[in-house]
Amino acid sequence: MPDPRPHLGEPLALDLLNTRWIEQGPQDLLTEVTGLRTWLTSAGLSDRAAADEATLQATLAARTAIYDVVVHASHAGLNEVLDHGRIRRTLTEAGPADLADVAEPAWLPAWLAADNLLELLRTAPDRIRQCAHPECVLFFYDTSKNGTRRWHSMATCGNRTKAARHYARKA
Repeated sequence: MPDPRPHLGEPLALDLLNTRWIEQGPQDLLTEVTGLRTWLTSAGLSDRAAADEATLQATLAARTAIYDVVVHASHAGLNEVLDHGRIRRTLTEAGPADLADVAEPAWLPAWLAADNLLELLRTAPDRIRQCAHPECVLFFYDTSKNGTRRWHSMATCGNRTKAARHYARKA
């Protein structure tokens, strides 16, 4: 199944948040294992995690925890997800490496997404944004030069907002 979401390509934590969107009503990619398989493939994790019910439940827990951090600044849920793994430092033939060490394979995608959020928060927490369009629930990492991006996509939400302002002035 191709990924039906309107916005792809965000860092893993925000990509997980974007498994819910509005398109002719609320949509949720993670209502069943088939959608999880689509997300795992899209996120490049299909070779590292099974698309099964246990992974789906762990991934949903991570999505809720990440949302709570980004929207409500509540971190308890994220710490619970992070408790399922750790970074193991090792020396390989290619040099030093940091490896995700997650005891329960079902928690690997969830843990990786939670760990990715930590990295985003460490480097530029003010660049994590929700689309400014009032009817959009998507998130993005603002990579614009001056850090003033407001919409997940200028072509969709940005244009809708500007068109609505234009018609309001004309009316």
